Amino acid sequence: MKRHMARELAVQSLFQMELSDLSAQEAISFAVEGKEYDTFVEQLVVGVEANKPEIDQKLRAALVNWSFERLGNIERTILRLAVYELLFEPKIPVRVTINEAIELTKAFADEEATKIVNGVLGKVAQEVDKEGSKENS
Repeated sequence: MKRHMARELAVQSLFQMELSDLSAQEAISFAVEGKEYDTFVEQLVVGVEANKPEIDQKLRAALVNWSFERLGNIERTILRLAVYELLFEPKIPVRVTINEAIELTKAFADEEATKIVNGVLGKVAQEVDKEGSKENS
């Protein structure tokens, strides 16, 4: 399974968790519909869920003239996934994380959402780079 597909399944799982009381494993099972999946899916979903307060704090700080609560569920889900990667997956290049988030946004949302996701992730990536959590590769 390619990582792009794993990210799509992770977004679908996290979105289900956002809208319901499903556990990470239940949401993943729902998203994969009985098919085999890469462990990267579970790593992303569990990682986002476990680090949500820190991720949301980074997102709130990066939003300018926009409130966190005003973000749509899908945009918030994609942003959380990408910020998780920026903070906790140092082997994934920053540009790959941002490009993947933009592609996911194009698939699940509209053009305006794509601009928001790109801008917010650019700010988070700069902040993470300043903090030294991840090298900008």
